[in-house]
Amino acid sequence: MEVKELRDLTAAELAEKEQQLSQELFSLRFQLAAGRVENPMKIRKTRRDLARVKTILRQQVSATKPADKKQAG
Repeated sequence: MEVKELRDLTAAELAEKEQQLSQELFSLRFQLAAGRVENPMKIRKTRRDLARVKTILRQQVSATKPADKKQAG
């Protein structure tokens, strides 16, 4: 999944995508433990996609909040 595509999604869509990827990662890990995973590299790809989604979601949330920085005086 490309970053450009993810940046076009809304926060709600990103949260849904995060949940889907988490479920997929859980399923892949379960299959790995059972010895039935077809493509072990899919675990790595899913983990990285999940990290991308979380990063972009966090960036969107922090961009909408005003900065609450204390000024040093």
